[in-house]
Amino acid sequence: MHRPSRTPLLALLSILALAGCTGKQRIATETSIASVLIPTEQEKQLGLQVKEQLETKEHVQYLEDPAVNAYVQGVTGKILASAKKERPDVDWSVKVINDPKTVNAFATPGGFLYVYSGLLLAADDTAEVAGVLGHEAGHVVARHSARQMVNAMGLETVMGIALGKNPNGAAQLAAGLAGKGTLLAYGRADESEADEYGARYAAAAGYDPHGIATFFQKLEKGEGKQPGWTTYLSTHPATPDRIEKVDRYIAEHHLTGLGGRSGAELAKVKERLKAIPPPPAPPAQGAGK
Repeated sequence: MHRPSRTPLLALLSILALAGCTGKQRIATETSIASVLIPTEQEKQLGLQVKEQLETKEHVQYLEDPAVNAYVQGVTGKILASAKKERPDVDWSVKVINDPKTVNAFATPGGFLYVYSGLLLAADDTAEVAGVLGHEAGHVVARHSARQMVNAMGLETVMGIALGKNPNGAAQLAAGLAGKGTLLAYGRADESEADEYGARYAAAAGYDPHGIATFFQKLEKGEGKQPGWTTYLSTHPATPDRIEKVDRYIAEHHLTGLGGRSGAELAKVKERLKAIPPPPAPPAQGAGK
């Protein structure tokens, strides 16, 4: 297995050790270290671990409806056109999970994107869907999971791996974090950065970049108390400060989408979703033993 060169890695670690620097400088440094310690192939393996867990332990059911999948693939394709420019090394995959009661979407390392049918039913228009998908793609592009691993390791452990004292340390920690779901638990700074990606990617795809803000506003106003919303709220707190930040980012960067805020296309998808039966209940634990 190819190991990263120690010289550039140690140089990056030295920068981090000296970093009594700004937040943005530290983020840039952590991202650089993560890209060396946790290369693209290892990110993909992490994503495959999570995928296996979803399918074998959580028994998720993917939606097979051609029209719904075509809609999601169409929106995601436009979003990923921007993401691929910044992470051309990632092979993206998009799945729709058949669960109308769960409002959620997430992305795992390696470019695996998942959106629940419940989120499609909850959104008002395609601009909101695009904003959410752009946000999730942003987590992958910014290497947020890999950066979490760097933080979780600590500088001393990272330097030990770089010096060859524990060459399998990164892989071992990654497996542990993936099993605990820690790879998908992002902090405020990561969520805010992903919001910016979501707005930027949506605008570049021709959608109103305010879609992600209006989706959060819906949650912030209390609609999140409805059954199913709690899943998304638990990982994406819809605070007024967060909404204000993304609105300010859109204004400062003069982001505009060419399309309006029509929900006609999504309305057709919702009608199809309402006619699709929910997935069967997963097998009870211990069944068949």
